[in-house]
Amino acid sequence: MEGNTRHLHRFTEDISTIELPDAFTYPFFYEPHPLSMLAAEQVQHYLAAQNDFQHNFGLQEDMPGLVIGKMFGVLVVEDQEGKLGFLAAVSGKLAGTNQNQYFVPPIFDMLDPDGFFIQEENIINAINRRIDELSANPNIQIFRESLVSTQQENDALLFDLRKFHKTNKAERKRVRERAKLELDEVAYNVLAEDLIKQSYRDQHEYDVAKQACREKLQKQEDQLQQLLQAIDDLKNERKRRSADLQQRLFDQYRFLNAEGETKSVLNIFQEHINMPPPAGAGECAAPKLLQYAYQQQLKPIALAEFWWGASPASEVRKHKQYYPSCRGKCEPILGHMLEGLRVDPNPMLQNPAADKELEFIYEDDDIIVVNKPAEFLSVPGINVQDSVQQRIERMYPDIKSPIIIHRLDMSTSGILVLAKNKEAHQIIQDQFIQHTVNKRYTALLEGIIEDVEGVIDLPLRVDLEDRPRQMVCYEYGKAARTEYKVVAIEGNRTRIHYFPLTGRTHQLRVHSAHVKGLNAPIVGDDLYGNRADRLHLHAGFISFKHPKSGELMHFEVADPF
Repeated sequence: MEGNTRHLHRFTEDISTIELPDAFTYPFFYEPHPLSMLAAEQVQHYLAAQNDFQHNFGLQEDMPGLVIGKMFGVLVVEDQEGKLGFLAAVSGKLAGTNQNQYFVPPIFDMLDPDGFFIQEENIINAINRRIDELSANPNIQIFRESLVSTQQENDALLFDLRKFHKTNKAERKRVRERAKLELDEVAYNVLAEDLIKQSYRDQHEYDVAKQACREKLQKQEDQLQQLLQAIDDLKNERKRRSADLQQRLFDQYRFLNAEGETKSVLNIFQEHINMPPPAGAGECAAPKLLQYAYQQQLKPIALAEFWWGASPASEVRKHKQYYPSCRGKCEPILGHMLEGLRVDPNPMLQNPAADKELEFIYEDDDIIVVNKPAEFLSVPGINVQDSVQQRIERMYPDIKSPIIIHRLDMSTSGILVLAKNKEAHQIIQDQFIQHTVNKRYTALLEGIIEDVEGVIDLPLRVDLEDRPRQMVCYEYGKAARTEYKVVAIEGNRTRIHYFPLTGRTHQLRVHSAHVKGLNAPIVGDDLYGNRADRLHLHAGFISFKHPKSGELMHFEVADPF
């Protein structure tokens, strides 16, 4: 395939005045470069006008089939002659296939009908059908019911036999006691010996009956086991074939980097997180784009990924919205593939609060109330230690108790309450647990909210493939409820008050942006909406009882936006 650049597209607009980026896009936190945006617009124009395939993105009401929006990616590249162009890719399959003339091919085409994956999958599917057929054999249930019935019959037979032998034993005891009084020693000894023989005969009779019951039951168990063993053998074969197929599939996923080095997906994940790769690793758009570029000796310049289609039921995804690469599947792979490229710095390693100060609102012997700036951690993070907690600990080295009572997201500004001693911490924390603390947040939303007030009830859980993003999940999510009240409509934006009834991670951000929530992301939300100068979310009011006096305390800070 080397030298074949049929998937390389040229820009249809003049790009001569657009400067190239100084470094390649950091894929997990970025602003799309103008060249990437032009490339994405060309891909979107193609998607809107194409007749190459049929796929229901949920954008047309009369389109047949299951609605499946997709993530697409563009990679601006420079060819060996110094000319710019771009590659396009889709995450996963499109219209039931991995092959499309407009998009780069997958790392490995699992859907190739002549490939080993489909052929082996057909064998495994045939095994599954055979397992289902054997499991549906009515004799299995008949034998199981017969086993229960036979066991009951055996128990009844042996019970009656034991009862009969117990009666015989009692009768022999009476005969023995009477003989002691009526017979001489010789006659008594003869009788006693005969009674012992009768006891042995009863025991033998019971042992024979017990063995017969056991053999009868064993025969039926063997008949049932013959049927079940055939199923177990097939399940073991399926397990072995599935494991072999997965290993063989992993072997197909080998990723290049800018230095020409190749690593298998197994080695990449082993080195990065010491775990096997998740399902679908390598099927996202970004790895496909970089792999094809390296294979065709094209220099990567800038990357962008966007969603095309209706919003899904779980994740926050908006039509034409740009999104970072997923961390669960792509972070280890892209970490390898970007080696040798000059890449924008990882903002997660930088401290955005370095030049910011905490504003103290209130302080006494028990509590401290501060106004936390936006982009300021509440507690130390993995990469950045600077935080409200750390600064307070430095200012008050004698405080030994856990001073943080509640937290605000790094990007959220507003009121944060800290305790100076364990007693205060416990008392106020109990008020949070019992939901007697009143909190009010202000947010500015991208869009107009027509309902002036209401309650959002969407259970949330972490997106395991893209932490720390949260997603709506009715099966495994934790309850998350938010009351809201519209304050004002400001042009095409809505100023709103939130009153969270629960405290889930990113609750207000997801409840704002999700299609089943208000369907209007918070202005500046770089995870669920569009980045701006800041996240327009502010914890502006809180009330609680003082841990010592019991007095109801109120604190309010005006909206900073």
